[in-house]
Order: sequence, then structure tokens, then C-alpha cells
Amino acid sequence: MATINRRNWIRSSALMAAGITVFSGSVSKLVAMPAKLMSGSFDDMAVTDESVITSASMAIKARLSANENPFGPSPAAKKAIQDALDLSYQYPFMRFSDLTGKIAAYEGIDQKNILMDAGSTPLLHAAAQYYGKNGAEIICGDPSYDDLPRSAAKLGSKLVKVPLTPDYKLDLDAMEAKIGPNTGLIYICNPNNPTATVLDTAKLKAFCERVSKKVTVFIDEAYIDYLPDPQGTTLISGVKAGQNIIVARTFSKLYGFAGLRCGYVVAQPETVKTLSDYATGIMSLSATTVAAAIAGYQEKEFLQAALKKTMESKEYLYSVLKKEGYNYIPSSTNFVMFEIKMDGARFANEMANRGVSIRHWEFNNKNWCRVSIGRMDEMQAFADAFKQLS
Repeated sequence: MATINRRNWIRSSALMAAGITVFSGSVSKLVAMPAKLMSGSFDDMAVTDESVITSASMAIKARLSANENPFGPSPAAKKAIQDALDLSYQYPFMRFSDLTGKIAAYEGIDQKNILMDAGSTPLLHAAAQYYGKNGAEIICGDPSYDDLPRSAAKLGSKLVKVPLTPDYKLDLDAMEAKIGPNTGLIYICNPNNPTATVLDTAKLKAFCERVSKKVTVFIDEAYIDYLPDPQGTTLISGVKAGQNIIVARTFSKLYGFAGLRCGYVVAQPETVKTLSDYATGIMSLSATTVAAAIAGYQEKEFLQAALKKTMESKEYLYSVLKKEGYNYIPSSTNFVMFEIKMDGARFANEMANRGVSIRHWEFNNKNWCRVSIGRMDEMQAFADAFKQLS
């Protein structure tokens, strides 16, 4: 399984957290260090969302490899960042509860159920450290988002990787069958990355209700805002019902906060307390990020507009793939995975040589491309490059 790293560069994000990227405007070109794009597996950590961008040999005109939202953050969030700068020399103590209070009120939970951090990455790593300690097993899909499993493996955990179903969804029945006396955690990314598939909600809720009595279940809902009914799909309802589950959310996708770093988990209060010993915590959020998150949280009009533009770009991509005779997995997110007809590393390099960054995988004895949904001009750049290779 090729590795994914949604936010591995968090440790160097101080400037971005201060909101500088917001004021820089859209970047028309990204000139990166020359290097060869490398093929990767779970044990070869060379390929990540970051490395695809930074190893490009020319200016990138269509950045379609990191599942970012090119339409955000919202004007209200940008203004909040600007307004927060004057007092950014102060720790934003009083604003933390404003943010968690907003989330708690919307989800119908207590603030004690929420643990904030600078994106969901530190929280994924915190869960990896705690639930994977002493060589415990982590059950996960294959392929799936591997930040948590990979972190656990580095600390000595054993990974139990379960192949996807024939329709490229996580196999809940097979995952449940793998539970043993040394299982520390089951990790479920829903919608799944990189396949962009979503599980049946009723089946997943029944799974969590049943399985959480045996072992903790971690549900990564990074892409849930792209679904038609996030409130009806989320497993936060299971937390409210007292289940032993952890639900992760991030502002990095539809909210457009990938460079601002804001995420959280919802879990039982005792679980929140346990994970807080391993996470960096709410003090890792900058005053500007907190202000932006408060202003942008559940900003319906902007989120719906960004979602509409994403869907328009996705439909355009579908039409290009169909016209060129390529099969794709129907997507529930802001990225699409499709079969390619050449070696994945070669395809990624050829696309990069044409100014388009994408990701590639190999599974089920096939080569695949994962392309993020960008602005229409980026999708057209993808189409122009793709047609030269198809």
C-alpha cells in the first residue's frame, strides 16, 4: 500500500498557522526541488502527498495530489484572521471555549467530548501511540489512509491489513473477523481515502455498536462534509449513545483550512482525557486559526458553494475519463480514483512533466491514479495532460 501523508509537514507550519498563506493570494506556480517521483508501499515511506508536490521537476499548474479545497477558506474566515492579528501576541485562552462550544452545540454533545488540535494528524498519532502500545494490533483497510496505522507500526504495533470488498469499500465483516485478544484499535476511514467510497451508514452504525463493546473503533471522517447528509452519516451519534468509539474531524477539506491546521476528535470524556496525554492539544492552534474556525464553522452558504463547484469539476473529470475510455470508482469525496494503463510511477512522472501533480497506487494487480478535484482551470490542465498519455 502506498503511503499517504495528509499533513506530515505540520511541524514546520508556524508561518501558515499565523495566517500568512491566506493573504498571499492564489499561487499560480509552485517551483519545487527536482527529484524523481518514487513508487511506494507501506514499508517504503517515500511517496506522500507532500513528496509528490516537492519532488516535481517543473512548475506545478494543477496541484491535484493532496485532496485540498482550492475554493477556501471563506471570506468570513479570512476577515477573522485579519482581525485577530492585532491581538495575536496574546494566547487565545478565551476563544478556545468559543470554538468547542460552537461544535458542541451543533453536534448536541458536551465540550468534554471534544479534543482539539492543529489538524487531525496529531490526534491520529496520539491514538496510534496509545492504542498501539506494547505491540498491540491495529486493524485497518488496505488500501486506506495510513497516517495512524503507519505511526503505530513505527512504534512497534502489528498492522492487520484487510483487503477491500469488490466494490472498493472497507470490508467491515472481514475486519470484525480479525479481532483478537491483542487487538488495540480498529481504524476506519469513512469516506475512504484513496478509493473515495463510503460505507452503508446503517451497517457501519451497527458495526460500531457491536464491535465497540470488544475494542475501540476510530472513525476518521475527514471527508464527511462532501456527503449529501453529513449529520445523518456521522458516527458522533454513537459517541452520544455511550459507545467506545472515536470520531475524527478536520477543517482541512471543505472548509479550506489545510494550511491553517485545525481538527478535533469526539469521544467519551475519559477517552478525551487519555488522548490528551499524547496529543499536542488546543494550545497548538494559533489565535488566527481559532478565529477563522469560529467564523467559518458551519458557514452554510460558503460550504454549499464550495461543494457545488467541487461537484461541477468532478463531473467534468468524469466526462474526460469516460471519453478517453477509462474506468473510475464513483466518488463520495473531493478526489477520484481510476485505473491507468501504464506503470503508476511512470504515469505520475509524465503528468508532473506536464505540470500536473497526482498520486498513484497499485492494488488488486492494477495501477491506479488518484486525482484531487480542483478548480475548473486545473481540471482542464489535467485533461490536456491526460489526453497526451491516454
